Amino acid sequence: MSLSKEHCAKEAGKGEVGNAKDQRMTATKDRTLLAAGLISIYAFIIGFTDNYVRVIAAEAGLWQFHATRTAMAMAILVLALRPLGLRLGAHNLRAVVARSAIHGCAMVIYFGALAFLPVALVAAGLFTAPIFVLLIERFAYGTRIGPVRILAVALGFAGVILVLGPEAMQGASLPALLPIAAGALYAMGNIATRRWCPQESAETLLAGFFLALGIAGVIGMLVLTVAPLPVPLGTDGFLMRGPVWPNQAFWVWTFVQAAGSLLGVGLMVRAYQIADATRVSVIEYTILPASALWSWVIWGEVLSPIAVLGMAMIVAAGIWIALKA
Repeated sequence: MSLSKEHCAKEAGKGEVGNAKDQRMTATKDRTLLAAGLISIYAFIIGFTDNYVRVIAAEAGLWQFHATRTAMAMAILVLALRPLGLRLGAHNLRAVVARSAIHGCAMVIYFGALAFLPVALVAAGLFTAPIFVLLIERFAYGTRIGPVRILAVALGFAGVILVLGPEAMQGASLPALLPIAAGALYAMGNIATRRWCPQESAETLLAGFFLALGIAGVIGMLVLTVAPLPVPLGTDGFLMRGPVWPNQAFWVWTFVQAAGSLLGVGLMVRAYQIADATRVSVIEYTILPASALWSWVIWGEVLSPIAVLGMAMIVAAGIWIALKA
């Protein structure tokens, strides 16, 4: 009788362990799939708002845009604190500041490279970030990287090159390393989101991100006020244009950018907090197809068959990572 009870107890214990293991596996899967959903919404929102940067660029400068967008975003965030029960206090202020500085530097280098490099080359450099995520996680943190993630990164990046076109692989030179440096910093910032700031609220990291870009914008405006540069007309002068008094379109679309970025980047931050960065970074490739879709809807810009193939590869890489997780 006692042996029978002991046997039953052991079997029950095995069942509990198995159930706990199943629950942990299910929770991990759910969090990864949730991160994929958050990134998809983020790409959809940012793809829309970024399509109107050309309207902003025709009237004002990049640095004024960053400074103005930060002011608007922070105002929206402060107004939403009490109704939504948000908080801006940091558990680890040094980690938040470090992450914000890294992401801010990545964006400043990215936009700065646009002044003297083709847009396709700069974009391709930034989208090396998933490769750097894999390398940093493997060699800095000892994370085991399976062949699925490696192949998904390769598939997604090949799709990026097809979308951007042959010009993305031309003009390689020493200055062309700047966008790659931006991609490396962007990867570091994304890893820091989960590694350094897992307990921080999304709104705290959002505020840090926008403040970093806002400070860069103010510095850029001051420099161009003291030492102005010859500014081409229209969008060509976006990077070199100092502070101006823009028209109504600038204020409207900068506000749309601020509100959209708050929501979109907030979802992206949360995705990196709840899932492995090596998976989320590949899913983030979907921002290119989302931007292309909105370009077609808003401006009627049609992609080549090669670009459509590239977008299919990007989406396939993201779905592959999400399901294999």
